[in-house]
Amino acid sequence: MKRDLYIYYRVPVENTRELHKRVARLQQGLAAECDIVAQLKRRPEEKDGRQTWMEVYLGVPPEFDAALERALAQAELSGLIDGQRHTEVFMDVSSCA
Repeated sequence: MKRDLYIYYRVPVENTRELHKRVARLQQGLAAECDIVAQLKRRPEEKDGRQTWMEVYLGVPPEFDAALERALAQAELSGLIDGQRHTEVFMDVSSCA
């Protein structure tokens, strides 16, 4: 059953340029490997020198979790974000009802 992942985290403003490059590469690779739609979003406002970013992965298959973990290890994002990545999982209502 396919799901959508929404992964959000905070980014110090001084890291945004480098993080954007790394996440773009990560998402391009995952989209090609797993045949999914990937998006990157952020809140319009900054707070305390930080932005909130969200990676969106639409229609991911069950094996996507392993592919994402491999891609994250290669991308080395943890040093550029503030705190943890938080993941929310959603499914189409028709799949759940």
